[in-house]
Amino acid sequence: MATEPEDPRTDDLPDHEEGGPVKTFLEHLEDLRWVLIKSLVALGIGMLLCLVAGDQVVAILKRPLNEATIRHPGTNQVWVVMWGTNLLKTVRLTDEQQARYATGSNRFVAKKLELLPTGTNDSFALMLSPDPATDPSLANKLNIPLVNQTPVGGFFVALQVAMYGGMVLAAPFIFYFIAGFIFPALRLTEKYYIHRGLGFGLLLFAMGVAFCYFFLMPMALSASALYSNWLGFDTPLWRAEEYISFVCKFMLGMGIGFQMPVVLLTLVKIGVLSYSLLSKMRRYMIVVNLVLGAFLTTPEVLTQIMMAIPLQLLYEVSVWVAWYWERRDRKREEAARKRDEDQIRRQGGAPHDA
Repeated sequence: MATEPEDPRTDDLPDHEEGGPVKTFLEHLEDLRWVLIKSLVALGIGMLLCLVAGDQVVAILKRPLNEATIRHPGTNQVWVVMWGTNLLKTVRLTDEQQARYATGSNRFVAKKLELLPTGTNDSFALMLSPDPATDPSLANKLNIPLVNQTPVGGFFVALQVAMYGGMVLAAPFIFYFIAGFIFPALRLTEKYYIHRGLGFGLLLFAMGVAFCYFFLMPMALSASALYSNWLGFDTPLWRAEEYISFVCKFMLGMGIGFQMPVVLLTLVKIGVLSYSLLSKMRRYMIVVNLVLGAFLTTPEVLTQIMMAIPLQLLYEVSVWVAWYWERRDRKREEAARKRDEDQIRRQGGAPHDA
């Protein structure tokens, strides 16, 4: 009785590379149910931890706002008005005020607001005087306070902090649970590449979030305030829930955007993409990165470009790596073919030499 030929792609692989044990559909469904349960438990624990440490998480998210700076056009003096240790307002003098009240030649001047008795009981007057204890360079800080304007505003902010922070804390465990569900069905080579992809993906995600947090976010916040001032709107305060949502989505989007090399190079490895195709897609990726910058940042051109530039650089790195892989594989194939030709030549020439 004739037997079917073995698959040449798998006949030289050990049995344990063919995947895990065969399960029924209901067994897979049960495994998936436990993955979802464990992921939800991890997410709940992460959210609870962020609720307990909500004030510290908010302080971390406010750092880009504290580091943001703003420019003051013109040459008129800028006063930093303090009430005790609290910054009341940063005031740029008008031309009329500059002519009447400007003191000294310094562009930035620190002033303190004081209550002075007028000589009668319970009668005081407000007075602005020089404040040598305050650094006038505070005028370059954005100094926009965050406020809750509704009775339930603090509750919504706490939920936002818990949700985004819990997602970050639970993400490694959720990935681990999902991997435990998927990996038994993969071969050793597939597991190897996925492990490497997850490692590089985690590193790139952290790099994207750090780049956004320390560099891009302060620039975006400064550009937002400057644009509002240019339109003639004052920015004395921002709503806390909108700020928290914007910062978290911005950093999350940047971290996801930095996963581009992992996705592209994985598609190259499995044969969906190639170096020639990636090089032809370059002009389209420039448009895609600019569109991503428009969706994930403030509607301001400079910030969008600052986000699109690293994404495009990562794409160029992916194209270069794909070219290197193809060149390396081609050299290996040429070397293997040359070895085979040499071996055939030696085998064919051995009897003649004898």
